[in-house]
Amino acid sequence: MKSIIAYFLLLAVVTANGQDRYEAAMKQQVGLLDSASTFNPASLKALGNTFERIADAEKTQWLPYYYASYCLVNEAFMTEDKTKVDPIADKAALMAEKAVALKGEDSELSCLLSLIAVSRIAVDPMTRGAKYGTESAELLDKAKQQNPENPRVYLLAGQNLLFTPEAFGGSKTKGKELLNLALQKFSTFKPESGISPRWGEAYTKELLKMP
Repeated sequence: MKSIIAYFLLLAVVTANGQDRYEAAMKQQVGLLDSASTFNPASLKALGNTFERIADAEKTQWLPYYYASYCLVNEAFMTEDKTKVDPIADKAALMAEKAVALKGEDSELSCLLSLIAVSRIAVDPMTRGAKYGTESAELLDKAKQQNPENPRVYLLAGQNLLFTPEAFGGSKTKGKELLNLALQKFSTFKPESGISPRWGEAYTKELLKMP
């Protein structure tokens, strides 16, 4: 009996150490997303690859796939060669779907998929705006239903209205109303853990400075 108890105690220690190492590695990489110097295509690509390697090693964790996708979609937004956007967005979508498979339906993941839809519009706004704009809006509605307190829902909805021409349903006034609501939500939002998504508050403030 003593040997069995000792085995389970050892297993608990090994598991705890493994979880600690995972969280430490993630916290270090997630912290890089707070730096403006990370937000260029090359750095985002490298950081996304690091998150993907962590995801491949930690096969039950959804957050590494989430952040790999988040890096990729931001890389897609910053890529000037529009012929390269779709392949990057495709991989971002693949990483997001892997996160959904592990986490299940979730407000943060619906926001991420909405962002990926918007990234595809930039390739050809005139022919893609209606399709992917509708897809993005539907995903944000879903994200709001999943968690109405998630500030990124209002940030992304406000951003979409801000950058959509009024002739196609955009509105700077309504967009900024949503951005102000996002700031209210950020003030009370509590991430689930130290490595859970928390991005967007500083960006919301920058958008509100736009004329």
